[in-house]
Amino acid sequence: MRALLDVLMVALDFYSWLVIASAIVSWLVAFSVINVRNEFVRSIWNFLYQVTEPALRPIRNILPNLGGIDVSPIILLLLIFFVQRVIQLYVYPIVI
Repeated sequence: MRALLDVLMVALDFYSWLVIASAIVSWLVAFSVINVRNEFVRSIWNFLYQVTEPALRPIRNILPNLGGIDVSPIILLLLIFFVQRVIQLYVYPIVI
């Protein structure tokens, strides 16, 4: 059981890095630092969007409109960190 929890912790850590990468790429596209007409950039953009959007969309639906500021990645990261801490502090000690 502990091995499954370790895999879950690694998956959550990896997903948090994907959320951070998605936010950075969206900023770079918004400020025209990178161009989505490039096939490589477009493929990375589509991959990050498809991986993170299912988790970010419900958060965006709940949050009020903040005038162009998207805080949903921050809230998702906080939720991921909260789940990781709950696993570390409460689930690990009771698992053999």
